[in-house]
Amino acid sequence: MTLLSKSDQEAVTAAINEVERETDAELVTVLTAQSDNYSYIPLLWAGILALLVPGIANYVGGWFSADVLLLVQWSTFVLLSLLFRMPRINTRLIPRQVRYWRASNLARRQFLEQRLHHTDGGTGMLIFVSEAERYVEILVDQGIADVLDDKVWEDIVADFTAKVHQGETRQGFLDCIAACGKLLKAHVPATHERNELPNHLVILP
Repeated sequence: MTLLSKSDQEAVTAAINEVERETDAELVTVLTAQSDNYSYIPLLWAGILALLVPGIANYVGGWFSADVLLLVQWSTFVLLSLLFRMPRINTRLIPRQVRYWRASNLARRQFLEQRLHHTDGGTGMLIFVSEAERYVEILVDQGIADVLDDKVWEDIVADFTAKVHQGETRQGFLDCIAACGKLLKAHVPATHERNELPNHLVILP
């Protein structure tokens, strides 16, 4: 998993600039590798398996003394804790609902931190992507919500999510910005020249 290169980020910035010339909307794009480190998940799974697997094996086969069983459980816990911290394995241990919930929470925090709720006319729009969770969300302020129903973003989000799954995050951003731009140009057209918020892609650490 890799975040976008400098040239990719410049392409996203250029796409935002192009859209904002024709609309009063203020677009902000945010990309993060992962919405949470989920540090408790590997420990939880390692603890459960370290208790169950050696215990069941000993119950069925009677292989270990009490001291050896305890040592095997400790060793299993340590090994699985390290193994389950690997990103490819870690994300598979986390229920989808938990991953989406954490990503959605981060998207809403970013909407506030990027000050999208303070734009003139309430025309802020956030395009948020979390790569590890394969999660995409579009959030808009009241000025846009009043003229565009939330359902209009569903197909755009679905298309972007598919591209994130395919590792095409850059193209996903460009297509998403262009698709949003068409709707914004028609329903939130430019009435005066302004640029209240930065147009560059925000990449979270």
